[in-house]
Amino acid sequence: MTPVRSLARAMLSGIFVVSGYRNLRAPQRLAQKAAPVTDRAAPLLRRVHPSFPTETEQLIRLNAAVQLGAGLMLATGRLTRPAALVLAGTIVPTTIAGHPFWNQEDDAATRDTNKVHFLKNLGLLGGLLLAAADTGGKPGLRWRTGHRIGHSRRSVQRAVRTARREARIAVRSASTARRLPG
Repeated sequence: MTPVRSLARAMLSGIFVVSGYRNLRAPQRLAQKAAPVTDRAAPLLRRVHPSFPTETEQLIRLNAAVQLGAGLMLATGRLTRPAALVLAGTIVPTTIAGHPFWNQEDDAATRDTNKVHFLKNLGLLGGLLLAAADTGGKPGLRWRTGHRIGHSRRSVQRAVRTARREARIAVRSASTARRLPG
């Protein structure tokens, strides 16, 4: 991993590690803002698995633990692509619950602040998507798969050409052998 990639991943993961730790320790400070989103998500979560936690503070703790763990993985260079995808998945509900600027028509200052934070999180999401797509200069799975398929296809074509050539040689040999006396 190049120093630039290492530094960029550490910088990108910093907010997730710090806020994940803080929210894991004190989820109650976010419960009021998160309640509208968690209340709407609870029935879906119950359908996925009946024993899945649906209380607002439990979901905040779960999200915080995932952000803390995935943030540390991204920062240390362990499973960086999956960690970035997981963080991208956690930032969406966090942004919707934490910065709903579209609901604040009465207070222009709060709306503008939330809009800035919403756009900041959108930028973080873009960075996470780039980190998830970054192969570290190595060929990606798509390229390697296509390369293997192409290699296999060429091997099969060579085998078919060889078999045809050998069959033609065998036919000529049999034809020549029939013409020989004896």
